[in-house]
Amino acid sequence: MEWTSSSLVWLSLSLLAGVLLLSWRKVKNGSTGKRPPGPAGWPVVGNIFSLGTMPHQNFYKVRPIYGPILWLRLGAVNTMVIQSPKAASELFKNHDLHFSDRMVPDAVTALDYHKGSLAFGNYGTYWRILRRLCTMELLVNKRINETAYLRQKCIDNMIQWVQEDASASRARGGSGEVEVTNFLFLMAFNVVGNLMLSRDLLDSHSEEGHEFFNAMSKVMEWAGKPNVADFLPFLKWLDPLGIKRNMTRDMGRSMKIATRFVNERIQDKQSGKEKQKKDLLDVLLEYEGDGKEVPDKISMRNVIIIILEMFFAGSETTSSTIEWAMTELLHNPSSMRKINEELDHVIGSKRKVQESDIDGLPYLQAVVKETLRLHPPIPLLLPRSTTQDTNYMGYLIPRNTQVLVNAWAIGRDPDSWDEPLCFKPERFLDSNIEYKGQHFELIPFGSGRRVCIGLSLAHRIINLGLASLLQSFDWELDSYATPETMDMKERMGITLRKLVPLKAIPKTRAV
Repeated sequence: MEWTSSSLVWLSLSLLAGVLLLSWRKVKNGSTGKRPPGPAGWPVVGNIFSLGTMPHQNFYKVRPIYGPILWLRLGAVNTMVIQSPKAASELFKNHDLHFSDRMVPDAVTALDYHKGSLAFGNYGTYWRILRRLCTMELLVNKRINETAYLRQKCIDNMIQWVQEDASASRARGGSGEVEVTNFLFLMAFNVVGNLMLSRDLLDSHSEEGHEFFNAMSKVMEWAGKPNVADFLPFLKWLDPLGIKRNMTRDMGRSMKIATRFVNERIQDKQSGKEKQKKDLLDVLLEYEGDGKEVPDKISMRNVIIIILEMFFAGSETTSSTIEWAMTELLHNPSSMRKINEELDHVIGSKRKVQESDIDGLPYLQAVVKETLRLHPPIPLLLPRSTTQDTNYMGYLIPRNTQVLVNAWAIGRDPDSWDEPLCFKPERFLDSNIEYKGQHFELIPFGSGRRVCIGLSLAHRIINLGLASLLQSFDWELDSYATPETMDMKERMGITLRKLVPLKAIPKTRAV
């Protein structure tokens, strides 16, 4: 999170409302009890200035002082930060239900997006039905296996685009360097497009697909920006940084295009056109309710919101993880050699790597786990909110407390990991630790009721996408860069990206 000069101006102006806010807080937070340790805050703004540009890193730095549970006051928002596997285990095993609501950012309330959202929706009947529907109809292993050919197609297209771009660079007299990040995101976006809508959205012919992509990219940009109105609610009506106004504009563009996709499908159904295999859009449109908790069909607006959400979740997290994996491998040439040797030994050069090969590639899987340990896509996971006053590890946590799980810090916990700051895939070769939410020292996709619904799908895309890039090309850095001088800095947004997008030279591997 990065505070600009305009952010600081509005924070300073907010001090004028200090007396009113402090009085309001006394009424709101009437409960008393022992709180977790944390730094003292400023009047009105509390610990907002302590967030810095990289809050997950700053929280981790003060863990030796305050311990694995950190208490902050961010403006008017009580906040608890979980920073150890033990504290995470206590939360997810014993308090998951009471900590299962969402703290909804003001930007996500644009056009009432949060009311139809699975990721940001409040825990309740609609949320449970929607999650069950998406899980059973799309993301169980049987469904995932049936759509393997779609993921293979999108990854094959990515390999072709990389090759063409490198060739074009050389034809212009360049080194053949490509921006890897761009192709990863386009691939992931098309995978989601095929699973949700049975179509490639991004190719040289689809102007509508590129319009949708651009609008969605802006939505993700606004969703990742820090917003003073989230911490000082009396500023929401003013929207001082213009984030909600911009989100309303670009979310509106995205929803308008998605509406056209949905209307086209409805018209196809009405005209008698039948598809051989259902996608998620078919499932959502055909749902008739359960006759009890959700008696009616899912509204058209909520169908559109669910489709958009799958694009947000599916494209950013998978592409950023593969980018970090490629970055770490280029930064650690010995690991790159080991993974290439494994691919050569198990797959060879006579055929393409496939999803069915992944279980036989233990070092590849170890590289992915180590990448997710050091670079979880959403370092603080999505903010939770407590539904009632709760006694947690000896502390009284009031209702409506924001709960942040620092997966980035947990992956660096010195009590759980040997040399926690080093990239060492070998640590996972003789380990049963997985990232499916049961081993609390590695929870990049969360755990409990709110664990990422697309975890199994992400596992397939990340492993196959990385393996395909490595099998197809020998990767090198340009002459001005070396493994030792690579930029490894992070950039906070909706996901944890590289500050400088990864660029490298792909050279077609000899057969």
